[in-house]
Amino acid sequence: MQEQHLVEITGQKLVDTIEHNWSLEMDGVAMYAALASRERIPERKKIFQMLSDLEQKHANSWEKRLKDLGGSVPENSSGKAHAIRVADTPGGMEEIIQAIIAEERRDVSSYLRQMRAITDSETREILREVVLDEFAHGHVLTRMLEQSSSRSVLDYLLHRKRQGTGSWIGDAVYGVNDGLGAIFGIVSGVSGATLGDSRFVLLAGLSGVVASALSMGSGAYLAAKSEREIFEAEIHREREALNQHPEAAKEEMSIFYQLKGVPEQESIRMSEYLAANPDQFLHTMAAEKLNLTEDGLSDPIKSAISGSLSTAVGAFVPIIPFFFMKGFQAVIAAAIVSLLAHFAVGAAKSLVTVRSWWSSGWEMTLIGAIEGIVTYLIGIGLGRAGA
Repeated sequence: MQEQHLVEITGQKLVDTIEHNWSLEMDGVAMYAALASRERIPERKKIFQMLSDLEQKHANSWEKRLKDLGGSVPENSSGKAHAIRVADTPGGMEEIIQAIIAEERRDVSSYLRQMRAITDSETREILREVVLDEFAHGHVLTRMLEQSSSRSVLDYLLHRKRQGTGSWIGDAVYGVNDGLGAIFGIVSGVSGATLGDSRFVLLAGLSGVVASALSMGSGAYLAAKSEREIFEAEIHREREALNQHPEAAKEEMSIFYQLKGVPEQESIRMSEYLAANPDQFLHTMAAEKLNLTEDGLSDPIKSAISGSLSTAVGAFVPIIPFFFMKGFQAVIAAAIVSLLAHFAVGAAKSLVTVRSWWSSGWEMTLIGAIEGIVTYLIGIGLGRAGA
């Protein structure tokens, strides 16, 4: 293994390594400071500034150690230009954060290699603190990435937790709500345009039911399938890392436990214990990195069926009155039934949220009412324009 041939870092090589580390941290200071000055969202701006300050703390630690060893601090950071380039990367914040996360991972890998080659106790202690902080940076950036408004619904589905009763209840409520909202809008609009002609409303409504159910089902299938593929790809990458650099993989696992508050020696023992069973080690590592477990993965077929059925149930509600009524009576009945269904769906959301059932129910009812009124008026306008 490559780990067995690491050359011990001492003397002038140790000084050069610390100079390089100082440069990396100054690179981080400049990068996060540039992002903080560019950011317009106050919360993100504060986080970037905090990360810049932490990188400065690391740089100060390396500077002190460098002077203790008789070295001199370089006048300029060789990585500063790179930091500014990353901060000025074209595109949205998502692309920038992804680029930074990749840089942080490379820096952590470098620091972990140093920890196995450096015997100087004071330098090792600085490395340990820096690595812990860098992992924490990664978690902060990952959470920021997940909260980015530019992310698609599919990305959200791929990265959110899927466990416990809240998951399937939440998925069912989401499907019913999606179908109900979409078809209620169609029914209201067509009713306004045709003065409640049941034939046109049923034709448009039933077509919408089928389209919405198929769309939701296919989306749920692709999301669950992609989630599983991502998990399997991560397992494959971790297996290769464990085979090529077993000590580095165990060190990384130990760091994850230390971030959770486990004492260093205990975390090392836990890492060694897991490494004795490679499959368990790999699944644990994937769970730490992706916040996913194999048991928590959704079955694509079940997700597709669940998504389609729940959407179809919600979508079918607004068109029920038109099977038995005509004209404005059917429109009024559909509005009443749909608004009651909106209230029920909103109240059901309280099963997976902390809000009261009546508050959530009335909120959904108000949204449904506004949607119905707007689409009905638009339908009237379109009907007159086509008359």
